[in-house]
Amino acid sequence: MHRVYRYVLPEVNRSLQEWREIAENIPDGELRKQALNSMTSKKFHCQGGAVYAAAHLPMRQVLIPLIVAFQTISDYLDNLCDRSTSLDPEDFRRLHQSMLDAVDPGGPLHDYYAFHSEKEDGGYLNRLVLTCQAAVRQLPSYSLVADEVRDLVGLYCDLQVYKHIRHDLRENELLNWWKPHEARYPALGWNEFAAATGSTLGMFMLFLAACDPQLTREEIARIREAYFPYVCGLHILLDYLIDQDEDRQGGDLNFCFYYDGFDTAVQRIAEIVLQARQRVSHLKAPAFHRMIIEGLLALYLSDPKVSKQLEVKRVSRLLMKNSPITRLFFWVNSVWIRRRS
Repeated sequence: MHRVYRYVLPEVNRSLQEWREIAENIPDGELRKQALNSMTSKKFHCQGGAVYAAAHLPMRQVLIPLIVAFQTISDYLDNLCDRSTSLDPEDFRRLHQSMLDAVDPGGPLHDYYAFHSEKEDGGYLNRLVLTCQAAVRQLPSYSLVADEVRDLVGLYCDLQVYKHIRHDLRENELLNWWKPHEARYPALGWNEFAAATGSTLGMFMLFLAACDPQLTREEIARIREAYFPYVCGLHILLDYLIDQDEDRQGGDLNFCFYYDGFDTAVQRIAEIVLQARQRVSHLKAPAFHRMIIEGLLALYLSDPKVSKQLEVKRVSRLLMKNSPITRLFFWVNSVWIRRRS
């Protein structure tokens, strides 16, 4: 945590400020608005993701710009799709091609706004993509993780397409998408698989792993098994868990709604926590990954939204019951929130 506050967060803030200055010059007013809003309302995504740079400080000058640029693409596109009036899957697919290009170190750029009504971003998205490409070229073992990274990014892009289309079509599309993956993840429900695909943490962990010149394929397999679907699934299910009231009111997609009752949701999330904790114990530096898990629990369960939802408060107590580390993080985060409010 000393590394995070001393080195990582200041560099994340500097990097975001640089992108903000570029975004302020986007010619199209709507694109400019969404780019700036994404860096304001979702700044914590970059701050949280860049924690992975704390595990390898000598490479932080590569990892931090990479994670910030990649997460900024993700957040910007999420805003564009959320605010879009087209509901056009072809538009959403082409926009998210930028994320696939970003992790392809030698790949070409595409016309990402080909099917979008607003197009003039002054090269903003291209610059983000090129920044990511330049960074991954500096990771010594990126060639070993590239296929896994592309797979996770591809799943992420699929989710963003299906979750943003017309409300009456999205559930059926998500279920059809799940079918070819079901055999590989027999212990998951379709909603849990979909939730896991919405996290960027597995990609960031693979970026970190690629900093190691001695990385092995066995270690990559262990990372994949721990992070996808368990750490990634926990990340997004917690996010949906605390947003249930808001999503009911707004008619938004929420993967926690698909459990057969609240007790089932509690049981399944607790099982995913257990699996995540067990599987990261087999990775290098397991204490770091355990910190990530407990930090996720503390971050989401200390959110002020939880206090307004009695059932979610029950989950909070259950998940923290046997983890003094989570309770410590919870207390620290709660104090931080109170001081900022």
